[in-house]
Amino acid sequence: MSQDATPARGTASTEGAVLDRAATLAWLRRISGDLATATTTRLEQSLSWYAGMPPARRSAVGLVAQAGITSFIQWFDDPTSTPWIAADIFAAAPRELLRSVSLQQTLQLIRITVEVVEERVASKSEDLREAILLYSREVAFTAADVYARAAESRGLWDARLEALVVDSILTGEADEELPSRIAALGWHGHGQACVLVGTAPPQFDVDQVRRTSRKLGVDVLVGVQGSRLVIVIGRAQEADADEDTEPEGMPFIDVARQLEPAFGEGYLVLGPTVPALVDASQSARAALAGFAVARGWRHAPRPVEADDLLPERALAGDPVAKQTLVEKIYRPLAAHSTDLVTTLWSYLDNGRSLEATARELFVHPNTVRYRLKRVSDVIGWDATGPREALILQTALILGSIGSADVGRRRTAVRRPRDGSAR
Repeated sequence: MSQDATPARGTASTEGAVLDRAATLAWLRRISGDLATATTTRLEQSLSWYAGMPPARRSAVGLVAQAGITSFIQWFDDPTSTPWIAADIFAAAPRELLRSVSLQQTLQLIRITVEVVEERVASKSEDLREAILLYSREVAFTAADVYARAAESRGLWDARLEALVVDSILTGEADEELPSRIAALGWHGHGQACVLVGTAPPQFDVDQVRRTSRKLGVDVLVGVQGSRLVIVIGRAQEADADEDTEPEGMPFIDVARQLEPAFGEGYLVLGPTVPALVDASQSARAALAGFAVARGWRHAPRPVEADDLLPERALAGDPVAKQTLVEKIYRPLAAHSTDLVTTLWSYLDNGRSLEATARELFVHPNTVRYRLKRVSDVIGWDATGPREALILQTALILGSIGSADVGRRRTAVRRPRDGSAR
């Protein structure tokens, strides 16, 4: 009899457990509405940011909490449904809610919801309490996965948008949408900007570039175009700062030296500084033109400024370089004094010899030395250096050619069509 009675007691115990579980499930379904209401009330009392939400968003959060409670009941009925039930909670949330509620706030919502459910339900049985804790863990991991996927999608979108902005700057095809695209990338700078062009390394660490730029107090936009790496650098400046005030911070050439390890082997060219990021296409054109001809300067430093490659750029046919040489060197000297132009021509033609220049001009060598110092004061280049001498001589040649062309055009305008004298 005892052997026959044992299975009977086991069967009765199993049937009792099934009945208890069914009764617990029925009880949970009856109080699910009250649990959702209590959770919403606790959220309003505990979380100030939730209470300050618009009514539509608070309602959306309430729907998520209700979905979580309902999903827990379904999961308690069938624990094998964990993956899809936990993910189904956040499927009830509209997209704008995921963008407006951070991961930290979501975890706060989960914690308060679990506290309310545990207070009301855990006393029913120890198994139910353990089920609540296990399910809350699954929901927390699911929340982290949802936000991780959202962050990954946003990162891919930001990368595509950043590449589009950098390409617009390089091609000079800026439109009215460029400022809004720049703002969408989190650009905080309102001050000066420039473009740095070099070779992309085999393994490029863009995060290291961003960390370095933050330490230097600048914003960067990064673009990799085949074997070429382009970094747009902007000096951070408050939007309400005085535009006439020179922004404080490290010079861009020093910033470029700090970013130099991120580039691969080869030349590294820094474009001229422009007033704002929307004007960065001017700096980009100069940097790209300098990068294309940098091999023409055997001992070019790394990085090198694009304006230091003006002779090579001019020889390659860069119209911007030609115009820059004439406007920054020839015209200021000619406007200041013809003696400065004549002395500089003679000094360069005579192999930078003070004595030979003095003999040609019938002046004392100290006069030549004084005029060369005046040249340096007017244009900022020192003719006594070999590299500067090349730049200045190229500017004099281009300026003279331009002056001759202007003279011929004026003569043609004065001459009557029949060729006779007036």
